[in-house]
Amino acid sequence: MCLIMETDDHEAVVLAPPSNFSMVEDGIYRSGFPRPENFSFLKTLNLRSTIYLCPEPYPEENLQFLEANNIKLYQFGIEGKTDPPTAMPKDTVLDALRVLVDVRNHPILIHCKRGKHRTGCLVGCLRKVQSWCLSSVLEEYQKNAGLKWRQRDLNFIETFDIVSLRQCLLSIIYQYHGYGFKRRRLAYEEETIQTPKPQAAKV
Repeated sequence: MCLIMETDDHEAVVLAPPSNFSMVEDGIYRSGFPRPENFSFLKTLNLRSTIYLCPEPYPEENLQFLEANNIKLYQFGIEGKTDPPTAMPKDTVLDALRVLVDVRNHPILIHCKRGKHRTGCLVGCLRKVQSWCLSSVLEEYQKNAGLKWRQRDLNFIETFDIVSLRQCLLSIIYQYHGYGFKRRRLAYEEETIQTPKPQAAKV
């Protein structure tokens, strides 16, 4: 899918979203790994933050794009190996969720390599925080993962304990009243908030 935008000089600019791009909800997006040809599209989202769920170092050209557009990078190094299978690290997912639910980081883009498994698990855990019914959470994961969906990912989402997230939030109280961005409330205790730190990538 590509979009065409007309500039002030009446020139046509093609806007190509990253692979598997979609909106999770207002202010939260998901996709596969952004490439340089996607940068013009990403600029239209006015992103504040990006959550990157792979252990590999972020490419220099992507870092330059983030810096030029004042976008903060949060990297959480989750392995995506299938042989042998690598389990989703619960503590790392909790750290990523802390960043994701903080509306001060919105608009935010979540991505891994293909935007299917690691990204799908994080979004699935977010849906549990939003009190979605489990069948809808798992259906959304499978829809985005397509034929490549993984049973172990479904098991991880199903058994993920959102009580742990609430304990992890400490001074940030995040309450949903419905699923929409405009129907949720974030209460801060500014004096005790600690800035979340991304997990360092392993080279």
